Amino acid sequence: MRYNKGMEIKQTAEYRKWFKKLRNREAKAAIQARLDACKLAGRPFGDIKPVGGPVSEMRFHIGAGYRVYFTTRGNVLMLLLAGGDKSTQQTDIKQAHAILDDYKEQQ
Repeated sequence: MRYNKGMEIKQTAEYRKWFKKLRNREAKAAIQARLDACKLAGRPFGDIKPVGGPVSEMRFHIGAGYRVYFTTRGNVLMLLLAGGDKSTQQTDIKQAHAILDDYKEQQ
């Protein structure tokens, strides 16, 4: 898949709520820096792992081991679905898939 420079990044309400509540400043800064870099690069990169279907996790080895769950749509959009840490990983993955299913129904 080719990506265009200047990838558009959208956030779900669930992701925004999680990020707003995130207390670890170092993790928050690292997440925002990586997302900014992805936007400029035109593609997601870094420690990324597929977690089933079109959903992947962006991993951050800081504190509790934070994750940002996302999908790409076409070649210009990265949709941030949810966030969490290693301790809630399985629940977060299920939630990310459910959020994506809801998003697709609304489109």
